[in-house]
Amino acid sequence: MLKTVGLLLLSNIFMTFAWYGHLKDKGLPLWKAILISWGIAFFEYCLMVPANRAGFAQGMNGFQLKITQEIITLLVFSVFAVWYLKEPFELKYLVSFLFLVGAVYFAFKK
Repeated sequence: MLKTVGLLLLSNIFMTFAWYGHLKDKGLPLWKAILISWGIAFFEYCLMVPANRAGFAQGMNGFQLKITQEIITLLVFSVFAVWYLKEPFELKYLVSFLFLVGAVYFAFKK
């Protein structure tokens, strides 16, 4: 599972930059932002596909893979939003994330 989580973490770093990295550059034409995002997203897919295959081969089901990926996405995005976008992290976001962690618990509960 460590391999799956590690690959998901790396893939989400790429995807976060692909989806949100262009927001600070307001002068960048949309078509360029799209092409750059696609280029970055290619590397995300090169990590996400093996992550999902490895997790599935190790006994995780599709729901567990998706929920794990979403939690990692939120963690990566939180760091990105505070560090790169300079947005404040508010208590309401923490509470929202804790509810999602509860979803992870129930997804993996036997």
